[in-house]
Amino acid sequence: MAWNEPTPTRGGAAPKISGTSGYLKTFALMAGLIALLAIGGNMLGGAQGMLLFGGLGLVMNFVMYWFSDRIALAMNGAKPVTREQLPEVYEIVERLTRKEGMPMPRIFLIPSETPNAFATGRNPEHAALAVTEGILRILDRRQLEGVLAHELSHVKNRDILIATVAAGVAGLIGSLGHMIQWAGMFGSLGSRDSEGHDTNVFGALAWAILAPIMAMLIQLAVSRSREYAADATGARMVGDPEPLAQALLALESANTQQPMERAAPSTAHLYIVNPLHGGAIASMLSTHPPIEERVKRLREMRGGMRFT
Repeated sequence: MAWNEPTPTRGGAAPKISGTSGYLKTFALMAGLIALLAIGGNMLGGAQGMLLFGGLGLVMNFVMYWFSDRIALAMNGAKPVTREQLPEVYEIVERLTRKEGMPMPRIFLIPSETPNAFATGRNPEHAALAVTEGILRILDRRQLEGVLAHELSHVKNRDILIATVAAGVAGLIGSLGHMIQWAGMFGSLGSRDSEGHDTNVFGALAWAILAPIMAMLIQLAVSRSREYAADATGARMVGDPEPLAQALLALESANTQQPMERAAPSTAHLYIVNPLHGGAIASMLSTHPPIEERVKRLREMRGGMRFT
């Protein structure tokens, strides 16, 4: 059964399945992070402050980007596996990467009964895809294909780079906020900056308190936006969004009942469903969109497709 291009629905318009709007939103959010950082750097040290923190941000992002795959795989206990060990996963990933003209990623297995998966790596040529033992037990082949396509979409869309930069800039804003608060405590904000301009102590302290919160919320919004885009791209890879929708529901239920033992907040955003669960506040601050909304969007895509 093939999944063809969108055909007009009764309303006359085909459903929008491209990730263009998602990329525009991501660009706007990233611009907001950079603006926050620039304002804070200027408050602390004028133009030199902006240049200093901009340089630190570039160095931090380069290090995190270059070594992100090794860090994520090691933190989650992922081990490389051969085709003989996971033939079904290799067959699915090889077929999807050939179809999309992508390099074959390295395949890893995480020794956990909690079903989940993630992709990492600095670019498509150095990507890694990790699955848990549990995901191979609860999903059928089509559902597993939907999950693997979602993760390959992150690689194809270079979401790992976007997430790394967003996290690095947000972290730098948080550090800058602490520096401004300390400067305020010791009275140095009331003096002139390096260019002779008077420092607005109340504005600087307000930025130091509010900007890190805003940066965190923007970072979370970037992550959620990229998850929606990967869902859409993965569904197109497979040719049907329903298997991924079913897989998301199954994975969310299993992770709620049995959260991952080794899951850490620093790598939770990589997984296809959030391996960490908490109360209502934790859900609001999640790096992942609500599963119900993701499934709804996927099934809306399916409703406008023509099958043959």
